[in-house]
Amino acid sequence: MASDGRRQFWKRNTKVPGSLLKEGSKMYTQSKSKRASSFHEFAKSTSDAWDIGDDEEEEFTSFASQSLNSKVAMATAAQVIQNHNKLKDSPGEKMQQSESIDEVKRNGKVVKSNSEVQLSVSSGGSLGRVTLQKQQSLPSRPVIPLVARIADQNASGAPPMTIREKSRHEKFKQLLSSAHTDLEELRKHSWSGVPREVRSVTWRLLSGYLPANMERREITLQRKREEYFGFIEQYYDSRNEEHHQDTYRQIHIDIPRTNPLIPLFQQPSVQEIFERILFIWAIRHPASGYVQGINDLVTPFFVVFLSEHVEEDVENFDVTNLSEAVQRNIEADSFWCMSKLLDGIQDNYTFAQPGIQKKVKALEELISRIDEQVHIHFRKYEVEYLQFAFRWMNNLLMRELPLRCTIRLWDTYQSEPEGFSHFHLYVCAAFLIKWRKEILEEDDFQGLLMLLQNLPTIHWGNEEVGLLLAEAYRLKYMFADAPNHYRR
Repeated sequence: MASDGRRQFWKRNTKVPGSLLKEGSKMYTQSKSKRASSFHEFAKSTSDAWDIGDDEEEEFTSFASQSLNSKVAMATAAQVIQNHNKLKDSPGEKMQQSESIDEVKRNGKVVKSNSEVQLSVSSGGSLGRVTLQKQQSLPSRPVIPLVARIADQNASGAPPMTIREKSRHEKFKQLLSSAHTDLEELRKHSWSGVPREVRSVTWRLLSGYLPANMERREITLQRKREEYFGFIEQYYDSRNEEHHQDTYRQIHIDIPRTNPLIPLFQQPSVQEIFERILFIWAIRHPASGYVQGINDLVTPFFVVFLSEHVEEDVENFDVTNLSEAVQRNIEADSFWCMSKLLDGIQDNYTFAQPGIQKKVKALEELISRIDEQVHIHFRKYEVEYLQFAFRWMNNLLMRELPLRCTIRLWDTYQSEPEGFSHFHLYVCAAFLIKWRKEILEEDDFQGLLMLLQNLPTIHWGNEEVGLLLAEAYRLKYMFADAPNHYRR
């Protein structure tokens, strides 16, 4: 149902969300000296952020082919060799390598690691070649890029479960096990993050999907799950009918683009689940139907409810290992919680998307008051807020942040009154001001748009999201109850 006019807002150049574009790349199609005179010109020179084209390898090859400083290369090589020798002398390392090799031999497969490389070291005009010891890796555990890792993490490397977290975990368990859960108290504790072990039931309660009364929860779950699969039997076959083909076709196109770097979402069984969820929602909400971007909003719920049954890394988990009953429960719960979310922001997806238009305008007014210098900088280079903030509102910042950060962000959104519709505005304002230094350093239209559509959040974790939310709360406290403060 998305119009061609809106598709330009999805256009980006890089393949990885949250990665900063480098000028040495082929992707930087115009030199900064040639300023784009309009957003239309800029949009024509970019490609969709989630399309994985055939030229991707060429782009990465262009980085690899750049020459390195010989002194830097020699110093790096020497350091790698020194570290390798230390590891080789470690008995624990030898035992671990031996176990890994034995396990690989039992599987009958040997997969070469990317770290199996040769380093050339020049010394006194002669060429010495040092070969690193070969490392084995299991084929069932592909390496996942940092941007695609779902597990809670802190950028500092601190473990997520501290003494304070343990006490918070106990408090959550007390609240959730009571005969009648105090939802206000649950929101209060969830604002600063929900422990992974209790996140699934907490989200069901905060979204309004589960009742606070303990005795009614199991009955409610059973009834709602049966109701969802009743919709499947009633409506899903109609996807092949002529008046529903356009909707289903668009859903079918968008689902492979959903988190393309995470193997979990490339599994056929998972994509079929997403197709059913999105199609049934679109059929039951004809005022908006399916709009590009809604597909992203399923993923946090799906991951959280899947994590309830998976102890290992979710991003690599094969969903078909779960029983059919568990898969059905995850699917139904994801549908109902996403529906509850969208009920509060449905005007974002009706014709002409008036909700997004209003929120973007409110963001512009807010920035003009809290950081006039940034606002004037945008006006100077003719950057419209709609050109970058449309996606922020349409996808709730999901394409600007790694999924693990989105899950932490939604802990707070579900704790806030109108978190997805109202508090999100202040999060976007805090997110924009976070990059004010980088914004003010850009001196042309194209540079600004490239920055704003490729903000470097790849290494973000719980700490960064916590700081962002704290700043958003400060802005809300200052401006939400005093709207005249940001009106001109």
